Amino acid sequence: MTPPPAIILAGGRATRMGGGDKCLLDLDGRPILARIVDRLAPQCGPLALNANGDPARFAAFGLPVVADSLPDRPGPLAGILAGMDWAAGLGADRILSVAGDTPFFPADLALRLTQAGDGIVLAACRAARDQVIAHPTFGLWPTALRDDLRAALASGQRRVRAFAASHGAATAVWEADPEDPFFNINTPEDLDRACSRPMPL
Repeated sequence: MTPPPAIILAGGRATRMGGGDKCLLDLDGRPILARIVDRLAPQCGPLALNANGDPARFAAFGLPVVADSLPDRPGPLAGILAGMDWAAGLGADRILSVAGDTPFFPADLALRLTQAGDGIVLAACRAARDQVIAHPTFGLWPTALRDDLRAALASGQRRVRAFAASHGAATAVWEADPEDPFFNINTPEDLDRACSRPMPL
C-alpha cells in the first residue's frame, strides 16, 4: 500500500504560548518541527507544512509550505483543506494530518488510521477509567471531500469533529498508558513537561 502524503498543521496563532510558531520552539535541543518530521517521514509519502505568513522562516526544513486558502486563520479545518488541495494536486486520494505541536504521536499512526477505514478516520486515545479522548487534528482525509469542506468552512463550520462526524468518520484508538502519545504543547508549562519526557521510539 502506498503511504499517503501528509500535512503538518502549524497555521494557528499560538496565543497561549504568546504568539509565534510553536513548531519552531526548542524541545531538548531541536525544534519541535524537526522532531515531528523525523517521526512522520517514515510513515508517509510527500510531506508538507500548513503555515501562514512568510514561508521563508521554514526554509531550513525543505518542506513545501501551503497556506490557508481562507482569510483570518479559521482553524485546523482550513489547514486540512489546504492539505487536501495540495494532496489532490499530487493525485492522492487521502491525506494524513498531524498537529504541529504534538511531537510524541504514535510511530504506527498512518498504519492504524489506514486500517481503520476507507473514509475519514480520526485518532483517539484511551485514558483513565476507559475514557476515550478524541484528537481530531490527527486523521486521514479523502481528498474527494475537499469541496464539501470548502463549503462547510464558508458556512461557518470550524469544528473538526463536527465535519468529520457529518461524513461518518471512523476512529482508531491508542492507549494513553503510561504516556499520552497525543500530548500537545500549548503553554510554556507544557513545553517544560515535554522537555522532561523521553522521546519515544
